[in-house]
Amino acid sequence: MGKKVLVVDDEKLIVKGIKFSLLQDGMEVDCAYDGEEALEKIRENPFDIVLLDVMLPKLNGFEVCQQVRDFSDVPIIMLTAKGDDMDKILGLEYGADDYITKPFNILEVKARIKAILRRNKTQVKEETKPTTIEAGEMRIDIESRRVFVAGEEVNLTAKEFDLLELLAMNANKVYGRDKLLNIVWGADYPGDGRTVDVHVRRLREKIEVNPGEPKYIHTKWGVGYFFAS
Repeated sequence: MGKKVLVVDDEKLIVKGIKFSLLQDGMEVDCAYDGEEALEKIRENPFDIVLLDVMLPKLNGFEVCQQVRDFSDVPIIMLTAKGDDMDKILGLEYGADDYITKPFNILEVKARIKAILRRNKTQVKEETKPTTIEAGEMRIDIESRRVFVAGEEVNLTAKEFDLLELLAMNANKVYGRDKLLNIVWGADYPGDGRTVDVHVRRLREKIEVNPGEPKYIHTKWGVGYFFAS
């Protein structure tokens, strides 16, 4: 499903134009034509972003934005016919994420929407990413990039840590050598799958009690490597 957008403006031609353009990009679009209707829809629906005009009947955009912030952190882009900096300041103070002045280019609107959605997605990932991973006698501190086994710190190279972090963050998921090479070293890296094999061997020598019978990083023959949770 595409991202769900609410477009709020009392000028129906503007709403129609924005909706048409966003639908072309595969987004799901709902519409509201006054402040009260917008507020009701935001309460009842999980929108990914809201385009909110300032000059609205019943409740203006600032009032809607202020009330929405009491119950939701949905990203809001304010739309206004005024170029007054004070309106921009007010919108941001009431909790808007961005501000676009009419008349606007629809390509700019779409670019702003995509930028905010990307930023929001990144923030969610960062918030949900664990700061430490523990498995058996191993503790991986993601933020400080340090690894401890049985209470003793293990010194890893940057790539060894990147490899261990990727596998541990996705425990029991099997990664082929080419996939690991692409993710950890990058698509432009000139090496081949043997680079991964060498790093896995060195990693096992550092973190496993018996590298020949690994407890953490396992091989799925003919497929790749995985971290056992």
